[in-house]
Formats: sequence, structure tokens, C-alpha cells
Amino acid sequence: MEINWYPGHMARAKRLLSDQLSRVDVVIELCDARLPFSSRNPDLMKLTSKKEKVLILGKADLANPSITNEWLRIFQSKGITCAALDMNRQARQALNLIDKAARETVERAAQRGIKKTVRAMVVGVPNVGKSTFINRLHGAPIAKVGDMPGVTRANQWVKISPYLELMDSPGLLWPRLDDPLAARRLAYIAAIRDEVLDTAQLAIQLLEDLKLMAPQTTQERFKIKDMTLTGPDLLDEVCRGRGFLMKGGVTDVERACKVILDEFRGGKLGRLTLEAPREEKINDQEA
Repeated sequence: MEINWYPGHMARAKRLLSDQLSRVDVVIELCDARLPFSSRNPDLMKLTSKKEKVLILGKADLANPSITNEWLRIFQSKGITCAALDMNRQARQALNLIDKAARETVERAAQRGIKKTVRAMVVGVPNVGKSTFINRLHGAPIAKVGDMPGVTRANQWVKISPYLELMDSPGLLWPRLDDPLAARRLAYIAAIRDEVLDTAQLAIQLLEDLKLMAPQTTQERFKIKDMTLTGPDLLDEVCRGRGFLMKGGVTDVERACKVILDEFRGGKLGRLTLEAPREEKINDQEA
């Protein structure tokens, strides 16, 4: 699946983010724990390379915990301060990591008799949970949250404590997604709007991947009798198994596609990770 998608609002957001970096002490980068490599924007990593950084693998409650631990081990071996968190329940655990990343800056200010307010920017691709993360740290809804990419439209500063402020920023993809596998996986986690995709093709590809990753769960969840089916026949099988039928017994493929994507994104098939850790990939990514 070739995806070439870089809306004008993302280009504008990137320029605004670049302008704000001079005011920032720490960058908090969020990626999706189900996709720890492909959900990291190389443009963001270059932009923020000179800043103290904390990497958060968000939505860790949806990912395979043993694979997540392997990813953390590799990131930490590269000197990256990181943690895997369930955004709804564990977001505040990131505060210690932010304190650690900002320690030198705070200590330098203290030597001049200044009680430093740390300003941290939260960045990442769309739909990795940036606004949810900020809301949990704040303790009340303040940043807009949605299950679709592109909800956050403008940078906004949020006061977390007397000496910590966070800036929410729009999710940013890079201008050309040349790796078709990475692009497809980003579409699986809704980092790319479904409206610009062939959702039938995407749902079929996701089913094929799920058949390999979790065959029994996939068969039971979608009531697939014949696991050798492929393509549109596989979608029709899901429609019949789940009862997605319209008048005259016509299969409701649109509904099936929506359910397949929504149930994966919501963790209904269990804790699944789309990418196995590969150390050489991290070397390339951080270069």
C-alpha cells in the first residue's frame, strides 16, 4: 500500500514546532508500543536531536509486554531515557523521567539562585496518545483528545505543577512514507486517517497479519471457518461469521472493515505488537 500523505496543516505545524524548540528544556517523544520503530518520525528526531529527551512507549497496555521489554532494553542500551506506559493509568510515572532529563538545567539555574520552571514539549506521530498523556498529568481534561489523527491543531502550554509546563503539539508524519510496510502499520494504528485509505485493502492486510500473529484468536474473534481464504473472500467470511449481512444476504463489507480495524485498535484481540525489536534498525534510526 503506497501512501503519500502530508496535509498542509502538518507542514505548518512542523514550522511552528521548530520555532518553539528554543523555548523548550526537554522533549517528550511518544511512540506506540505496538510499533516502536515505525511510529517514530525521523524528522522529529532530527529537529529535537540537540534537546534532552524522554521516549515514552505509549499504549503499552495494548502491546505484547515481553516484546515491549526487549524494545526498552535496546533503547536503553543506546542511552535513551525511556519507559513503556499505559497512558490512562501510568502517565504520572513519566514525571521522574522528566525530572531526570531536566536535572542539569535545573541545577544550573539553582546555582544562579533561580527556581527553574521546566518547559517540556510533547511530540510524536498522530494518535499515539499525546493529549491523553497531558490530560492525565494535568489531572483534568485540558488538551483535546480524539481517536482520529489530527485532533490537536495548535501548540498549547499546559501547567502541570508550579515548576513544570508541557506543550501539546499536533501529531506529525513525515512528507513521504517510502516504506510500504511501515506506512501500512501506521494506518493500522490510525496514525493516518482512514478517509484517505482503501479501508477494504487495509482490513484485508490487517487480517492476514493477524492470522500470522494470533491465528486462534483471529479465527475465534472473527468467526472464520476457512483460514486459507484471502482477499475479498476473507472479508466475506468475516461478514458471514459475524452476521454483517444486508437485505438479500449481501455482505456488509464496509461494516466488517470498520469492526476489524476498531477491534484491533481497541485491543479486543489481545496484546499484540506489530514489530519485533531489531538493534540494527535502532542504530539507523538514531543516526
